[in-house]
Amino acid sequence: MAQKSRGLMETYGFLCLMISLLPCGETSVTMTVNDYPGNFTLDAQSGSIQSLKCAVHNHSREEELLWYREDGQVDLKPGNKINTSYICVSPLSENDNGVTFTCKLRRDHSVQISVILNVTFPPALSEEDTQTAEEGSHVQLTCNAKSNPQAQMAWYRNNSILVLEKGRHQIQQDSEVFQLSIATVQKSDNGTYTCIANSTLTLQKMDFHLIIQDKEFALPMEPIIAATVVILLTISFGIVARRERILKFCTKEDTQSETSL
Repeated sequence: MAQKSRGLMETYGFLCLMISLLPCGETSVTMTVNDYPGNFTLDAQSGSIQSLKCAVHNHSREEELLWYREDGQVDLKPGNKINTSYICVSPLSENDNGVTFTCKLRRDHSVQISVILNVTFPPALSEEDTQTAEEGSHVQLTCNAKSNPQAQMAWYRNNSILVLEKGRHQIQQDSEVFQLSIATVQKSDNGTYTCIANSTLTLQKMDFHLIIQDKEFALPMEPIIAATVVILLTISFGIVARRERILKFCTKEDTQSETSL
């Protein structure tokens, strides 16, 4: 019994020794960003200014902090690294949408918090555009559809919703562009085509003034060149032949004159 108690005391003493050797505060340090204790998404509008505050809690010594934008480390001033660190993104643009900022503890990168930016912005549409096309050609009208959240897009013609003709009209849309294709345009396709972008942020539009011109009938050059060459050769041969006859006639007259003498 005494031997068993002695063994328990030795085990207890070993555990106490191991605990005493652990670095002070190693397991108790926590972190927050903008008072959030974990990863989160930050909603913001394009053009706004956003500040991120990273802070260390439950620490018993000074802790150095690191900031990352995606995989690239952010340069921080010396006074903006210890225990609390701020970064400012100004102004936010559509290129910042979906970007991740991460704050890490320098001595232990497993202690970190990431923030994903959700930047809202409307489509950037120009006011108007004018396009001319030859009758019988194909026309493409394209407007920018990139936005967050995704806008509802539509095509109008002369202030009325465009009625699509099978085989002639085709609409294509992805996250970047909204495009209307018109095959074999006719004079009746003349008019103003309007791209409408309706989002929760705003309603925008862009006008395309389409002008269809008469088809120009260009003469084929190869046959014309070939015919010109034939004509020139014919004239040349004619001149040569006529010259030979004139020379023969002149030679014959000269011979007769000498004989009469």
